[in-house]
Amino acid sequence: MRIVEGMPDTRSAYERRWQALALLAMTQFVVVLDAAIVNVALPSIGTALDFSQQNLQWVVNAYVLTFGGFLLLGGRAADLLGRRRMFILGLIVFALASLAGGLAQSDTQLIVARAVQGLGGAILAPAALSIVAATFVEGAERNKAMGVWGAVAGSGGAAGVLLGGVLTEWLGWEWVFWVNVPIALFAAFLAPRLIAESRDADLERRYDVAGAISVTAGLSILVYALVDAESAGWGSTQTVGLLALAVALLGAFVAIELRSKQPLVPFRIFRNRPLLAANLTMLVFVCALFAMFFFISLYMQQVLGFEPLETGLAYLPLSAGIIIAAGVASQLTTRFGVKPVLVPGLVLITLGLAWFSQISADGSFLADVLGPSVVCAVGAGMVFVPITIAAVAGVEERESGLASGLINTSQQIGGAIGLAILATLANTRTENLAGGGSPDAQALTEGFQLAFLGAAGFGLLATVIAVVLTPRVRATPEREAVVAEPAVDAT
Repeated sequence: MRIVEGMPDTRSAYERRWQALALLAMTQFVVVLDAAIVNVALPSIGTALDFSQQNLQWVVNAYVLTFGGFLLLGGRAADLLGRRRMFILGLIVFALASLAGGLAQSDTQLIVARAVQGLGGAILAPAALSIVAATFVEGAERNKAMGVWGAVAGSGGAAGVLLGGVLTEWLGWEWVFWVNVPIALFAAFLAPRLIAESRDADLERRYDVAGAISVTAGLSILVYALVDAESAGWGSTQTVGLLALAVALLGAFVAIELRSKQPLVPFRIFRNRPLLAANLTMLVFVCALFAMFFFISLYMQQVLGFEPLETGLAYLPLSAGIIIAAGVASQLTTRFGVKPVLVPGLVLITLGLAWFSQISADGSFLADVLGPSVVCAVGAGMVFVPITIAAVAGVEERESGLASGLINTSQQIGGAIGLAILATLANTRTENLAGGGSPDAQALTEGFQLAFLGAAGFGLLATVIAVVLTPRVRATPEREAVVAEPAVDAT
């Protein structure tokens, strides 16, 4: 039984559902944006807080790992304790951690703040998606809402690097964190006025803490082993031991889930083929996409000599392209289905990344960045909308929050693992060419070239997965769904 509290005027609450979606989409935009906004500021952060080149990626990874690791537990807490309540709590944690990140005086302090920031995102993101599922019934309206969600997810990363460049250039790197504070607090203030409280009263209040701890620890150790492999050696005792420990922890997670009465992930959900295909495709696809933003930013600043503001402005074609392509993709998916839009989008991403692998040390924005940026933008916009729709296709309403948590988890963890692997490849190549000295533009460029080529490989693998596993899923039913007003319990 679903309980909805706190807004006794059902008609008023129902009519404001699109305002609620705007608020929820805004917060999702900030969460996605925050994984990318620091990319342009990374060189400035590295200089100010004395980061090593190898450890700099942990400014990104600390966020995405705690975000991805705790997403499923956050969704479970929202179902049990109240979706609006957890949404507001997540916003407050996110705001406080953002404030602490801007105030950090050392690399360790910043990494810890980013990890807490990711925890806040893990609390609010699944709650927000559960609220969307509770607000819009399955059918045309929910598909339209999910289209908005997919467009936000696709454009957040590109907008993040643009905003990061503006803030870093004009106000300082601290403001890439502080900008979140007023937005998150404003959203927390509006939430009780636009969103009804809801929870599933029939669910037993039991939390799969062991499952959350095992999967988060396993994934964290896995990424650390990959990042440190270049210095410790891929065949070293440390690397092999850490990889074995990560596999053991992830195996323990599977065993815990199979025995738990209220698991984080009831594995029966993977019998849903569109959901399985969407999650596997997303996992591999974002291995390429997250790394793309990371290495484009470093190439433009460390090789082409761009200032942070110039770097942010250079992302305008990418940002605009993703937003426009996402809007078109939403209409195409409604007309043709998921697979005919998703697969061409992945092909374009792969071609764009292969094009990026041709960058040169004496290149320019027009010759080396603009063309592949436009190709990747169109591809990304065509991927995010259908993959979001496929992730919730055919899922029962009581499991829509779980399905949403899974696709977010796939996105965040895939991004962290992909960045770890590709950064290791790039750093190893650059250090080998530099011969122990400071890397010059040519050494840096060849490292970035290898990373982009690896990213194109991930794009190709994601394309194969989508072709083989994705069934033909219609985006909307042939007739309009009957929209029901939310039930209200004023107690």
